[in-house]
Amino acid sequence: MSEDRVCPHQLSRVLDSNIRKIIHNPKKILKPYISKDMKVLDVGCGPGFFTKEMAKLVGNSGSVTAADLQEEMLLFLKDKIKNTNLEGNINFHKTEKDELGLSDDFDFILVFFMLHEVPNQRKFLKELYNHLNRDGKILISEPKFHVTKKDFQESLNIINDIGFKIIERPSIFFGRSVLIQKE
Repeated sequence: MSEDRVCPHQLSRVLDSNIRKIIHNPKKILKPYISKDMKVLDVGCGPGFFTKEMAKLVGNSGSVTAADLQEEMLLFLKDKIKNTNLEGNINFHKTEKDELGLSDDFDFILVFFMLHEVPNQRKFLKELYNHLNRDGKILISEPKFHVTKKDFQESLNIINDIGFKIIERPSIFFGRSVLIQKE
């Protein structure tokens, strides 16, 4: 992932506001896809807006990997959950500029408002494909104010070429969204 296309860490407080929780309620968005004991990945987690809810949904026997290119975002999230019951089931992973660099497989992966920041979407989505468990799902949502219908369709074409199938098109405010899994 290229740092020059990434939302800067200086905006982390804006990305983690109470107003945003009204627009993008993490529990409402994630609850249909995440359950106890799951192993989940929040790619481009930023300040952990969705990560905290993911950790609550998987419970103590599940795990969440919060992955981000910016160390400052991961530090912000670490500080936010310090001395809480969420601290034990969130793992932190700093990605590289052009790869995730993960070794685990996941039951659910969230890619929220960040796919457009990835310069090589084909490589990135193929890497996600390789880290998704057989029946796992990926929720991708892109902001309408950054991603045109045409650009989103290009991403969907790549998704199809890689071997994913679309199983749902969830309605997410300000988003172009798709739930996918392996064919």
